Amino acid sequence: MEKRTMKNCRLLLFDLDGTLLTSDKTISKRTLSVLKRCREKGMLTGVSTSRSMQNALAFIGELKPDVLITSGGALVHIGEQCIFRAEFSAEETRELIAAARAVCGADCEITVDTKDAHYWNYKVDPKKQDASWGDSVYTDFRDFNQPALKVCVEIPNEQDALRLQERMQDYDCARFSDGFWYKFTKRSATKECAIMEICGALKIQKEEIAAFGDDHADSGMLALCGLGVAMGNAIPEVKERADIVIGSHDEDGIAEFLERTCL
Repeated sequence: MEKRTMKNCRLLLFDLDGTLLTSDKTISKRTLSVLKRCREKGMLTGVSTSRSMQNALAFIGELKPDVLITSGGALVHIGEQCIFRAEFSAEETRELIAAARAVCGADCEITVDTKDAHYWNYKVDPKKQDASWGDSVYTDFRDFNQPALKVCVEIPNEQDALRLQERMQDYDCARFSDGFWYKFTKRSATKECAIMEICGALKIQKEEIAAFGDDHADSGMLALCGLGVAMGNAIPEVKERADIVIGSHDEDGIAEFLERTCL
């Protein structure tokens, strides 16, 4: 696929929040219809999200994507087959939690994705803040002893965030723009690494992928793929690295763009 065009695109790859999902956490009927028509023309569809797999599936049932990247790149599925998993050992998970508490305070909020569940030592029930949250298992992490795909830490103080990143420099770290949360994964567990795993499994080139996103964790993905598409609501850094900026997630930006370029 030539840079800045949709020519020969074989895979459409979407972030979820702020991209494929509208503000009410649904995929619009128009977008679903357009993606169905794209698939009828031979294109594959995929989702690339920082959400856990269990949580992501609650939002994409109607889409039925061919490719699913979850936990920020730590888990990759093609159809029902898991083709890649990168996780912290139970010991590494405990060390990361201990480091977060040492730097950010013993009461800092932490979330952990495992292959089976999402754990959180929340102070306020997340569903009371946002009804779209999936099920979280409450834990104080005192005796936590499981491998983890992703660990997130809320760090309001930027200097604390830098200190923790310095201690965890062997891991990948990215901040979410809608708060003070930072995700930590294995260095090999990024959206970019996941895309290369998919290319190998599907025997396609990264230039044949059009990637859509809006946040820090999407920036590398948009730069890597043949066409990087930033949403109108994307943060400035993502827009700067993208090849094109389209309408926002609440304006059917994806549907309008695909209708104009693919159908």
